[in-house]
Amino acid sequence: MSNTLQPVLVLNGPNLGRLGKRQPEIYGHTTLDELAAMCVGWGHALGFAVDVRQTNHEGDMVDWLNDAADKDIPVVLNAAAWTHYSYAIYDACAQLTAPLVEVHISDPSQRPEVFRHTSVVTEHAVAVVAGKGIDGYQEALSILAREVGAA
Repeated sequence: MSNTLQPVLVLNGPNLGRLGKRQPEIYGHTTLDELAAMCVGWGHALGFAVDVRQTNHEGDMVDWLNDAADKDIPVVLNAAAWTHYSYAIYDACAQLTAPLVEVHISDPSQRPEVFRHTSVVTEHAVAVVAGKGIDGYQEALSILAREVGAA
């Protein structure tokens, strides 16, 4: 590993800014700020400079994914509700040139809402980490490290 840290984006979709408040029985008590700090620390240990972002605006997410494609930046993506229906997110993920790991705090396939059982992201991901809570982000970063040879 060189002295330069590999940039990595950890992107979070709608309502994930409410982590720690929104349905803690499903998503836990960790806030987005706490998650971001953990991801930065976990990433640094793997040789990554992690930039954690969250948006409720689909166009912002598409722009971030397009920028990652242009700059060959690996991505950990929790597209949240967009996972299940956004063809704009699907198309943006299709353009990525570096590895993408899809992550979900809960396991959408085990949720009662049938719409959550479909992902438009999975086809473009090297791996899916689901149902492991916040620790799933650490696993996703470790997968990226193996994929890019950082770890």
